[in-house]
Amino acid sequence: MFLLRRVLAAMLAFLLLLASALMVLLPLPSRAGSYDAELSPALLSGPDLCAHADCRAVLPKAVRFTQRKGSPQYVEGYARAADGSEELAGYVFLSTDVVDIPAYSGKPVVTLIGMDRSGVIAGVRVLKHSEPILLAGIPESALQRFIGQYPGRRADGRFEVGGGSGLDAISGATVTAIAENQVIARSAYEIGRQVGIFTTAARPPARFTALDERLDWAALSKEGSVATLQVSAREAGAASGGQPYIDMQFGYLNAASVGNSVLGEEGYRKLMAGLAPDEHAIFIVARGSGSFKGSGFVRGGIYDRIQLRQDTRTYTFRDTDYLNLYQVTAGGAPSYTESAIFIIRSADFNPAWPWSLSLLVHGASSTGKPGFTRFEQEYWLPARYLEGGHPQVVQPQPAWKAIWQARLPQVAAFALLLALTALVYSQRDRLVRASTRKHKPLITIPRTVLWIASVGFFGFYLKAQPSITQVLTWVHSMLYQWKWELFLSDPFIFLFWIFIAVTVLVWGRGLFCGWLCPFGSLQHLALKLGQLVGLGRFQRLLPKRVHDRLKWVKYGVFFTLLAVSLWSMESAELLAEVEPFKTTFLVGVWQRSWPYGLFVAAILGLAMFSERPYCKYVCPLGAGLALPGRFRLFGLKRKAECTSCKACAAGCGSHAIDAQGRIDQTECMLCLDCMVMYYDDHACPPLVGERKRRERAGQVLTPIDAGGYFISLDSLRASMPTKRSKP
Repeated sequence: MFLLRRVLAAMLAFLLLLASALMVLLPLPSRAGSYDAELSPALLSGPDLCAHADCRAVLPKAVRFTQRKGSPQYVEGYARAADGSEELAGYVFLSTDVVDIPAYSGKPVVTLIGMDRSGVIAGVRVLKHSEPILLAGIPESALQRFIGQYPGRRADGRFEVGGGSGLDAISGATVTAIAENQVIARSAYEIGRQVGIFTTAARPPARFTALDERLDWAALSKEGSVATLQVSAREAGAASGGQPYIDMQFGYLNAASVGNSVLGEEGYRKLMAGLAPDEHAIFIVARGSGSFKGSGFVRGGIYDRIQLRQDTRTYTFRDTDYLNLYQVTAGGAPSYTESAIFIIRSADFNPAWPWSLSLLVHGASSTGKPGFTRFEQEYWLPARYLEGGHPQVVQPQPAWKAIWQARLPQVAAFALLLALTALVYSQRDRLVRASTRKHKPLITIPRTVLWIASVGFFGFYLKAQPSITQVLTWVHSMLYQWKWELFLSDPFIFLFWIFIAVTVLVWGRGLFCGWLCPFGSLQHLALKLGQLVGLGRFQRLLPKRVHDRLKWVKYGVFFTLLAVSLWSMESAELLAEVEPFKTTFLVGVWQRSWPYGLFVAAILGLAMFSERPYCKYVCPLGAGLALPGRFRLFGLKRKAECTSCKACAAGCGSHAIDAQGRIDQTECMLCLDCMVMYYDDHACPPLVGERKRRERAGQVLTPIDAGGYFISLDSLRASMPTKRSKP
């Protein structure tokens, strides 16, 4: 026995050493070529795109490229004809000049795309991405294979990942694939439409009704004629000072009711007299510590903090597009510290369709690095001001919605399993009362079924293994900028975390960690396999005193990853390889280098001899869930005799019961073995003693109450109806 425990301790020490090696040594190899690559401002926004990007790689026939032109921007590529003259070969464009679609990291995949003059995609090249799964998990060659499916396809064709268009997804990175598919498809189509390759029905010009009312500010806001864009100091990465970074309110002035209400009749008349037929005016008033104008604006320049966007077109404002807004005449207008009227000078802008006002906050980004973040608010002029009302608008479907719809049956099955798990556990008192220490099928069968479903369905099929990297992403989102679409992009992880958040606060971490975690379930199935193949006599737990020291290791891992993420999320993603989840479920053991496979094999090999070693001593996710689990609403029951009785502690596979009989709920996996004994009068020593005493005295064995004791005979007699004496 002593020798066996020493062997287990040595194996666990090897596991911890291997985990440390993965955290320290494996991040050192050179990172993927386009992962967070440094792209120059000249490439991103300079006039000569092809001087800084290899345009010939995506449009091989071209020998000369023009400077950026159009809105959205593109460059023309010219080839050498047979007679020596030049002819148009096609177009090259940067995806971020056209669309702004975030991938799983919350940041766009910057993609260079070439298209020939007939609308066929000629080449695609990823210049920069921030997908951590393509850094340390899936090789970047998988992304290259994915984008290699696009050349030769018409840009107005049907692009659907995993659908009828025949585009294969990136295994283990479906969200990234769907986002990149939208980037390529929408960018190519918009440029093709702009240069005349693809045609769409012209939008009829907006025609306003004769309605001309005088409305106060509350009425304008209620009907949507005035929209609000608020950015908190935290979102902007600025000092609070007790006020928002900016509180902007804006609207469209050409409609008579809005213009007359905001500017007054004289101000509205002068404004409209100065506008050309295809010009439009918007107003902005704002307060807060920030500014939508900016202090660096100079005559002849542009206002670089605000933009107007409609569809894929972006409109910026120069000094010549600015007018002073001296007074707002609408009753109840808010106080403001800056104001402006901006003129949109474009025949392409149509106020009958929705548009958005964007605020660019410089110095704030989702990573904390220098850059800018775009905050946006949609505006649509109320239908009552437009003849015929609002036109029918088909908005591009967000990537996350497409993912949910495509996997709706799996989402329903997944949600049903989570709900059934919570339902089963909520009936634990009934289940343990109907069980005994030697016969507890109502507990073991549901748990075993859930372990198998968790490994097979949740883990290998859905790849829905929660990870510490998601916790770190949440922390960063709360510190910098929260984006719901980032978390909605994986429906199974999203639903799993809702389940985890609720159940951790109600029952503690054990329901997820002990019943549903795919890798935790895989370890427990390895333990059961060890019993089936005859290793049961070798299965032991580490001594409690050793366990009580080693259990703190996982908290050290958790806080190390959290601290590193605040310094560098990239480094934290690499160090998070201490989790074997990615290798086991997301990528696959056979697609990774041997140290990763050895790490998984070591854990599962040790799990055949000792219950859930990784969960107890290494798992940073378990440590992160244990902390809020301290504030759970419901714990497991104890009785007075538990302080001296060791029966439950001796059989606790989690080593979660101390010498005083107290349950450490942060370590408990909610196996319910102790609760079965709590009501078992053939296993719980206090109940066994009471049962035997009553049997010797010939007394009735009453039911066991919620406190874990036989109902007293006096209480039983008092509850029985008294017999009436005969008259």
